[in-house]
Amino acid sequence: MLVQISGVIVTSDSLLPVPYTTILIKDTYRGVVSDYYGFFSIVAKQKDTLEFTALGFKKSYFIIPDTLTQQRYSLIQILRSDTVMLREAVVYPWPTKEQFKEAFINLHLPDDDLERAKRNLDRGNMNLIAEKMVMDGSMNYKELMNYHSNEFYNAGQVQTYNIFNPLAWAKFIDQWRSGAFKSKDKK
Repeated sequence: MLVQISGVIVTSDSLLPVPYTTILIKDTYRGVVSDYYGFFSIVAKQKDTLEFTALGFKKSYFIIPDTLTQQRYSLIQILRSDTVMLREAVVYPWPTKEQFKEAFINLHLPDDDLERAKRNLDRGNMNLIAEKMVMDGSMNYKELMNYHSNEFYNAGQVQTYNIFNPLAWAKFIDQWRSGAFKSKDKK
């Protein structure tokens, strides 16, 4: 007899739902995946074994009883957390250990903190960095505060655009008539 198994998958320690758990009927290719809230529904036969697998949890099994009298069955499946130990990954910036060893031996570092501080705080390097900087901290702060004040000024209403402002158009037309936009380098 076919049975509709519906239920939810939860964690053993906090009873929170386990999303996207794979539920397979053992020794077959049939199965489903639970939703974000751990809910699932699958059709199986009596005495079938359901296998529950989720990343970070131990596999769990449930055998559908052969004593069921109805075609629907509700289930709360509990999964226990599982710790997966990964091997250590070592990343080298050099292709071989020999090249690393050679670069390490030939590396020259100043012995004292004063030399390192002088090199890090060199006036020439600091000036070069300052020239390339667009804005300093106080300028960034002022720009952010201006942005927020403009947002609050227009809060709850449609943002204004000067293209629809009749006073701005009148000023533009007056300047155009007076020749303010004519180029002055004519000979």
